Amino acid sequence: MMTMLRARQIQPRLLTCALSIFLCLAGTGCQKESEAIVSIALHPTNANILYVATNDAVYKSRDEGQLWERFPSFSARRVTTLAIDPEFPATIYAGTMADAVYKSPDGGQHWLPHNVGLKEHVSFINQFVFHPTEHDQIYAATTVGAFYTKDGGREWEERMAGMKEVHIVVSIAIHPRDPRVLYAGTTGGVYRSDNAGMGWKKVNNGLIPEQELMGGMALGVNVIVFDVVNPDIVYAGTTKGLFRTATRGEQWERIGQSLPDLFVSSILLDPTQPKTLYIGGPGGVWKSPDSGQSWSPINSGLGSLNIRTLAMSQRDPRLLYAGTNGSGLYRSTDAGATWTPLPLKAAPPGAG
Repeated sequence: MMTMLRARQIQPRLLTCALSIFLCLAGTGCQKESEAIVSIALHPTNANILYVATNDAVYKSRDEGQLWERFPSFSARRVTTLAIDPEFPATIYAGTMADAVYKSPDGGQHWLPHNVGLKEHVSFINQFVFHPTEHDQIYAATTVGAFYTKDGGREWEERMAGMKEVHIVVSIAIHPRDPRVLYAGTTGGVYRSDNAGMGWKKVNNGLIPEQELMGGMALGVNVIVFDVVNPDIVYAGTTKGLFRTATRGEQWERIGQSLPDLFVSSILLDPTQPKTLYIGGPGGVWKSPDSGQSWSPINSGLGSLNIRTLAMSQRDPRLLYAGTNGSGLYRSTDAGATWTPLPLKAAPPGAG
């Protein structure tokens, strides 16, 4: 039986402050509209198809980014994240700023709001995460916590028990083999759930001193990724560095101390070479061949080193995409050795 969301009483000035800080961390609103790539979503089986969101529109390409279709605006607000249903990839989810969730059943041609339990309370959708085997079960990371739907977004319920502070939830990761295990990255560190989000435990040892958690805005955890071979190993990219745990979050260690910038906005793991990591942030794209012990910059061809998001093809891990905060979208076909710009050039009418 779904527990319906109880309305939160949040002071407007506090919410505005939290949102302003989050937007600063995420890098939104600071670049020209067409140059900031907010989110990238790759079709799980067709490498030709990808979607990107900018600060002002959603685009779709059917030819690996050579030509693009710009969708008519379906929301008065900015799109903040995109996700493709892994089982029915014509179904697309879009999270927005102040307008909650939209869903398209036909590859972006039409969009409908899916906001029951969300819209009155959620101001910003940061990420969608799908259950590994049940595609209608989705978790959403938002500015007022974690939410869950069991029916493809028709209704949402809050999953916040144990998160004592009201944190912005920036990222969620789900265990690939045991979907009861979740990690939530927040503006106050990391929480783990062992019961599908019904209860959460703070797991910040080695990540951030407890005394620094004043106000819940001491550390932003931008991204959490499971090791593809050993899911007990988890990586967290934060505003203050890259961290790794091999103890289910009970103890974290800092890795990547040689990286030039502490801010990590995106992490990729190569499923065919599990020790190979990629990270992106204001210092560009960096690659490690040894689980984060050593790093090399891989920025040849990039017009900006301010990386907002990275994406890897599920079919070919050498095929990477980088979204920047300053110069648009880039693609690499050689595991990041070189990058090629992909301008969001409009397809001719009737194409595709």
